[in-house]
Amino acid sequence: MDYLFNLTLTQMGFWITWLLIPLLVEIIPGIYSTCYLFVKNFQKKQLDIPEKLPFISVIVPVYNSAETLYACIRSINESTYPNENIQILLADNGSTDESFAVFNEAHNHFNQLNMHWIRTEQGKAQALNSAIYDSIGTYIINIDSDGFLEPTALMNMVLKFENDYSISAMSGTVLTQKEAIKKTKSPMVRWLQKSEYIEYAQSFLAGRNVEALNNQLFTMAGAFSGFRKEVLVNTYLYNTDTVGEDTDMTFQIRHRLKEKVSLCENAIFYVEPIQSVDELYIQRQRWQRGEVEVAKEFSEEQVGLGNFFKNFLVRRLIIDHTFIFPKMIWLFASAVLLFFGYTAKILLLSYLLIYLLYFVDSLLKFISISLLLKSFKSDQRFYMKLWGEVITFPLYNFLVSWFRLIGIINGITSPAKWNTTPISKEMSQIKDTITQDIMKIRKK
Repeated sequence: MDYLFNLTLTQMGFWITWLLIPLLVEIIPGIYSTCYLFVKNFQKKQLDIPEKLPFISVIVPVYNSAETLYACIRSINESTYPNENIQILLADNGSTDESFAVFNEAHNHFNQLNMHWIRTEQGKAQALNSAIYDSIGTYIINIDSDGFLEPTALMNMVLKFENDYSISAMSGTVLTQKEAIKKTKSPMVRWLQKSEYIEYAQSFLAGRNVEALNNQLFTMAGAFSGFRKEVLVNTYLYNTDTVGEDTDMTFQIRHRLKEKVSLCENAIFYVEPIQSVDELYIQRQRWQRGEVEVAKEFSEEQVGLGNFFKNFLVRRLIIDHTFIFPKMIWLFASAVLLFFGYTAKILLLSYLLIYLLYFVDSLLKFISISLLLKSFKSDQRFYMKLWGEVITFPLYNFLVSWFRLIGIINGITSPAKWNTTPISKEMSQIKDTITQDIMKIRKK
């Protein structure tokens, strides 16, 4: 009897330990955000249109963007925001391709646009800073040159600024280009791209939506963000010493200037989907390094569980850079549990239960986001067709978690840079190292 009692306690302890962190850190907050989004969907209010729309400056950093720049400029021209109220600054930071020729072509085709080409020092942050000095708009809006705007994006962002003067900066919503995904032939790459689309939709329409509720938006989208110029010029401008200049700017405005940073969920910018696992790996490494750099700079309170609930930065650091370790380690640690009396059946059931919890979380977000996309019918239709990828979405998240974990480790052991080593090359280096070690052992 005592044996059975002790075994039950042990098993209960296993289940509680196994499920506690995913439940507290991801599942329960995910359910909360879903409920919030459901309520918010039915409480939307119509924004007032001012009698005179303000003049805006759109900054487009350019670096070897010949293939995508024309479509980007065309999307500005096709925007519902009046062309006569837009200044466009294309800040070239050392392009070596035909980007300037594409600019000239676009300038001839869209000659009604107020466009200017600026040559700057290399680096996106340098390009943005140079263009800010030349901007004359009431609002400054940054967009990347490798994507394009949804036609109402600029108008929706400006209207949100004009209807809420407490907002000093905001992130737009970034989604990947659905037409490019449809053209992808490789089944593996197409699965990655569809999963990435779901990830972006959840990250912006769910994650950032909830973060913005209490002015806790961790980072504005580097691909699409807007600012009141009067606030932006009071910052230190974009940090040229970090790969996370967008996150740094977010913290400058909210942390140093004590201003409000929000999300404009109905202002959409479409970026190119990833083309390979290597590209996904490099991208997430860069994002993770940038996040760590900025968080380290702006974190004033001790990172501990005592500040978990009262400080969102501490909470984000613990979730992203502490809880991620046991989540990954458990995959291998579970094999050790077999030697402590746990059966393979119990371990398999635990994996299935965790997978089910993550699936339910993704499904709830999937439903709420589909409602939030109702104003964008083509995006909503495409998103609804991704229900099959929702089933496998926890696997995609698990893969990305590994990339982020490696990003943390590499961020500690090597200096940050824009382009990191592709995963294929790193795996090759690991293989070579192991082979060399084996050969050394054999010689001994």
